[in-house]
Parts: sequence; C-alpha cells; structure tokens
Amino acid sequence: MAPANPSAAPKTPPTGATGVLVLADGTILWGVGYGASGAGVGEICFNTAMTGYQEILTDPSYAGQIITFTFPHIGNVGANPEDMEREKRAAIGCITRELPTLPSNFRSVQTLPDWMAAQGLIGLAGIDTRALTRRIRDGGAPTGVVAHSPEGKFDLDKLLMLAQGWPGLEGMDLAKTVTRERQGSWDAGVWHLGSGYEASDHKREGDPAPHVVAVDYGAKDNIFRNLVKAGARVTVVPAKTSLDEIMALRPAGVFLSNGPGDPAATGEYAVPVIKGLLERGVPIFGICLGHQMLGIAAGAKTVKMHQGHRGANHPVQRAEDGVVEITSMNHGFAVDASTLPGGVVETHKSLFDGSNCGIAITGKNAFSVQYHPEASPGPQDSFYLFEKFVGGLK
Repeated sequence: MAPANPSAAPKTPPTGATGVLVLADGTILWGVGYGASGAGVGEICFNTAMTGYQEILTDPSYAGQIITFTFPHIGNVGANPEDMEREKRAAIGCITRELPTLPSNFRSVQTLPDWMAAQGLIGLAGIDTRALTRRIRDGGAPTGVVAHSPEGKFDLDKLLMLAQGWPGLEGMDLAKTVTRERQGSWDAGVWHLGSGYEASDHKREGDPAPHVVAVDYGAKDNIFRNLVKAGARVTVVPAKTSLDEIMALRPAGVFLSNGPGDPAATGEYAVPVIKGLLERGVPIFGICLGHQMLGIAAGAKTVKMHQGHRGANHPVQRAEDGVVEITSMNHGFAVDASTLPGGVVETHKSLFDGSNCGIAITGKNAFSVQYHPEASPGPQDSFYLFEKFVGGLK
C-alpha cells in the first residue's frame, strides 16, 4: 500500500498498477484493478466477514459504499445467481488484499471478476487492507474514489475533485434509489441445497396465513424468504407507499426493511407512515434501517457511527434473559439509546461497543432489531424473531 502521508504517495502509477484509491484528503493508494472499468465515489467502509461476499455486494444497504474486505481471500467460491440478495449490485465496488483466484466450488458459474464486470462493480487488489481498516477505525469512514483502468491511465486531479465533492451519507436518502418500483407478492421461501427455493403455499388473497405488508427501503430478498418460512403471506410495497395504501391491503402486520443512507432523511416520508401504523395498533417488525426509523417514530434519535458495524460475527445480548446471539450487521447509523423515551425499552445491545441493537414499544406489538437475522449467522440464533412476529399476528 502507498504511504499514508499524501505528500509521500506516488503521483504516477507504479509498474503494473491498473487501479487506484483516491481519498478526499489526497491520499493515493495504488493497486491492481479488476471487475468493471471506470471510477466510483462513496464512503469507504470495512467488512470482517469471511464468506458471503456476493450477498454483501448485492445488499442494497451498501448503496453509496466501497467495501474493504478484511479477509484476504475473496472470490474463492466464485459467483452464482442464487446468492444475490437483489437482482443487481448495490455497492460501488470493493477493495481486497489479493486478486481473486480461480473459484473452487461446484455451485460457481462465474469468476468473481467476471461477475463484477457484468454488474458494474469496480475491484481493487494489492492494498494493505489491515492498514486501511485501522485508518477507518481511528479516523472514521472516509470518502474516496475507486478506479480501474486496464491501461493504467488516471486523471488524479479529477478523481480527487470527485472524492472531495461527494457530500457523504449523512443527510442522504438512498432508500428511494434502491426500493422496488411496484407493489408485488412474494412467493419464494428459503433456499435449500439441491432443491433451490421453497415454494410458498400462501400466495392468494383470502389465504388464512397472516398477511404481512413489507415496506422495501432497500430490502434483502432473504428477509422475505424468512417471513414466508415463518408462515406469512407477503406483499412487498415501495418505500414511499402511503399509510392509506398500506391499510387498504388489510395487513395483519407490517415489516420495515433494511436499507441504505441516513434514517432521518428517509424518515421524512417514512416516519409519518410508521406513526400512523402505531396509532392504528398495527403490529410492526423492523430490521436495520427499519429499526432506526421505528426508533425515530417512537421518539428517539439516531446518530452517525464513527466506523459502523459490518460483519458476520457481532455478539448481541438480549436484555430479557442475557442470551448472546452471534449476528450479522451492516449499518453506519444507530439508535441513540440515551434518547429512548418512556414506554420504549432496549431489548438488545452490542457487546462490542454497547450500542443499541433492539427496541420494543410497551403496550404495542412493535419491535425491531439493528442486526440481520435473515443472514443466518450463528447460524440460526435469530430466526426466532420472524417466528415471534408472524406467530403473533391474527
């Protein structure tokens, strides 16, 4: 990796360099590009997961972000269409220590670089990801531009201007850019090796299964699969669906999905709807961004985190019994537990830093968690949340 001191960083590409990371403070880190050509700007974050890179890169919560993978061997199992969380990529690109090797997995249909090129994702290898991760931990998530040119030609001044001109995630509503555009039913259950996705038995209006209306702020598809597995009939609606439109669907309960960006910004149109649902006594379950906006609707505030939580091994403790769940997380904002009003209880907290990871509203069937139970960490520590929600609906 290039020196951290911008003045010491080489301004011309070293021999063989076909990729570069330019940070807003002028730091230049040279490497080898792969995947799509071009340049992308966003927040530089890191993820500590050893597996699931394809799911991560297609998780809409990563919109506007460039992911530094701390695990050095990314790409070993290739890519396939079954492991995508949405139909297209969400992240800007990724940074890895090593170039992806040829895949060794019977499910692989494409190498990671080929899949990334088709998805428009920019990759950069040859970076000291441990040093970059320490920099993020010490100084917070910086803005940067990742660029790949097979010819090794870069306009560094233009890339620096692009990095310095990006406004950052705080105050940015990205849910509107990644939400589904149209309402639709969700039919597929969870995936099983050898048989694919389970078919849902709950597809039609009038089915006795509880009807869950899921608001898509940038949802991972596996959330809907787990709702189906728990026994729900699911209808997915866009992020800006009105309260009247939701109520017209006669939901037994409403699910608030994960998503990218600042919850306060998305909350400008989402929170009034959530408040209306609470006033009508509609059961609510939220995950990640949905958790944060339920917190705002209940009277709490959210804060931008110094480095965020992104990985598949985050310990979270339940307040009711002290049980620790190993969870998957991806968030850069959090509910400020010190602002929780009376009648809102903290149900879960992070054992890494003590930050809030779950709330419940007293007297209402409304609860949420910061982490991702559908990601199957643990591997099944948190599926009970789907059973609790769907099982409590009439």
